[in-house]
Amino acid sequence: MGQSMAGLFQVLWGQPGGKFKQSAVLNGTDGEPLIIPIKNKSEQIQNICTRPWAVDWNGDGNLDLVVGNFAGSFYIFTGKGKDKFEPKPEPLMVGNKPLAIEGHHSDPFMVDWDGDGDLDLLSGSDMGGVQWAQNTAGKGKTPVLKEFETLIKPGAKFENGQLVSEADLTEPAGSTRVWVDDVNGDGKLDILVGDSVTLVSLAKGVSKEEYDKKLEKWQKAYTDASKAMGEANGDDKKEQAARKRFTELYQQRTEFMKEDRTGYVWLYRQK
Repeated sequence: MGQSMAGLFQVLWGQPGGKFKQSAVLNGTDGEPLIIPIKNKSEQIQNICTRPWAVDWNGDGNLDLVVGNFAGSFYIFTGKGKDKFEPKPEPLMVGNKPLAIEGHHSDPFMVDWDGDGDLDLLSGSDMGGVQWAQNTAGKGKTPVLKEFETLIKPGAKFENGQLVSEADLTEPAGSTRVWVDDVNGDGKLDILVGDSVTLVSLAKGVSKEEYDKKLEKWQKAYTDASKAMGEANGDDKKEQAARKRFTELYQQRTEFMKEDRTGYVWLYRQK
């Protein structure tokens, strides 16, 4: 099962011989694709970049979907069996407010982290690091989660245009994704953390002194373009001109800067 920028949920049904069927969108009992409902476009961060985790949440023997999103909150689609789900999800709550990570892009992973027999909820974040919400319900009961707390602190942040090499990386950067398993077979759960980072180096033939001067000039131009966009105030022509300027500026970066957008997987072994 995979995540989707569009907010839909797709599954590849397993076949004999390690093969899979073509991906298929999961539907509700109404026959429509599962999607977190929103009232207007201003709420769209609630139903994009969704990330599902299949688990029997309520102990009825059917798999439910615990779902993250770009907003950083969580919803649950209750499973009805035979790959069908209730069309309308319910938000996960802490008391009378929605459960949410610090940052954006919630990334649910359910596991008995504290070893008390019930499933806790771990998540990555656009800010980096790993957060967890402890389940206080007890084994076999519908989870009752506490607010998120930090399990692994976010790594160091890099400024826009700062030169960054692989040697500068000592911990996960931003946009973290989480997987938990006993990697080394010692009976303790370890954490695998994937991240996203941009390595920045000098363009061919550009000295560090030249780089600093060009970067300073570029940053001023970017600030001016941002100001112009803010002053457009709904004027289509001004907004188009500002967007065109942004495109030009990002193309100019290649004249003095090489950017390699990549990511790494980090292993945290539990002591």
